[in-house]
Amino acid sequence: MSDRGYQPVIDHTNPVPLYRQIMDDIRSQIDAGELRPGDQISPNVELARSYNVSLITVKKAVGELIRDGYLFGRVGKGTFVAGARNGRGREAKGTIGLVLTDFGNPFFMQIAHHIEADVSRYGYNLLFSYSSNDFEREENQIRHFQEIDVRGLIIASTEYTNHVPEIVRELHASRFPYVMISFVDDPTIHYVGTDHERGAFMATEFLIRNGRSRIGYLGAEKGNPLGALRRAGYLRALERHGIEARPEFEFTFPAPRQDFESGFAIGEAFCRIAERPDGVFAYNDQSAIGFERALTAGRLRIPEDVALVGFDDVVYRVPPPVPLTTIHQLTDRIAGLALEKLNRQIEGALFEVRTILEPSLVVRDSCRNHHSIPTTEGIT
Repeated sequence: MSDRGYQPVIDHTNPVPLYRQIMDDIRSQIDAGELRPGDQISPNVELARSYNVSLITVKKAVGELIRDGYLFGRVGKGTFVAGARNGRGREAKGTIGLVLTDFGNPFFMQIAHHIEADVSRYGYNLLFSYSSNDFEREENQIRHFQEIDVRGLIIASTEYTNHVPEIVRELHASRFPYVMISFVDDPTIHYVGTDHERGAFMATEFLIRNGRSRIGYLGAEKGNPLGALRRAGYLRALERHGIEARPEFEFTFPAPRQDFESGFAIGEAFCRIAERPDGVFAYNDQSAIGFERALTAGRLRIPEDVALVGFDDVVYRVPPPVPLTTIHQLTDRIAGLALEKLNRQIEGALFEVRTILEPSLVVRDSCRNHHSIPTTEGIT
């Protein structure tokens, strides 16, 4: 159990269920101060060996203690004594789960950071999982969270098409508390996110107001609802300003990649075009940074030859050659509203099914500000 030499003992002849005896034993160690807030308990396999019980029995005991707020777990890290985690110890209301795509997605990691910082206000422990962009693994993680009786889930799905995963429809049908923070195209699904069409419109209009007339779109594959929304904003801005939309100025990522490498590959091809756009709106910052690097390698100047605007405004490990003008998503508010929406579901209170936030424009060197743009603020 700990490094203090404690030898767990349970009575196999006692009519009290074995998992209950294990729970009582661990709770007694916490009450006695033998296990302190933040201490890691032994892995389930070792506990099963120490108590001389099945692994299923240990998992049930640990799951109950997590649900009751005595313990909290982190996928890939282990199980720990609650208290230091949320400042409330055994008074916690239980555990909620956060399902993320992977460690490498800076947008969702930024949201996760805010959720981890704010979850204590609601009295919950927090359990993370990362699917590594494996949809089957994501589904298994969600089912595991349900098995250990987490109170609710916040989900950033690895479903690249942005359609609603079947497992989420199951949560919805069973009234299990959940909130999506990755875009889904179904207005009945619980969701917090950004007005993507509006953000794309703002990005494209800013390029136009900076004197660009041949504007391209670096976008997601066809059939992607989020990509369709951002493309719609791009097209609406062109129409608003009387600029013809030219299909040859739209560059599509190979599905399902919308990353640095895809942006770089498109940028290399872009450099070879005779009549190319003088301004580009990119689907996201990852692809925009790859696109920038290819253009600078091809001796095109940003913004003199090509102005560029991205979407997301998060910090990446590989910085852009030229600081990127981009659309800012309110990751702190997305996190806060997701927690609030989830907590209201858990408590049986009324909640807003779908919350859409207004984005804002952050001006940097990749598209210089020659004209004023009205300030926008987040709204729910």
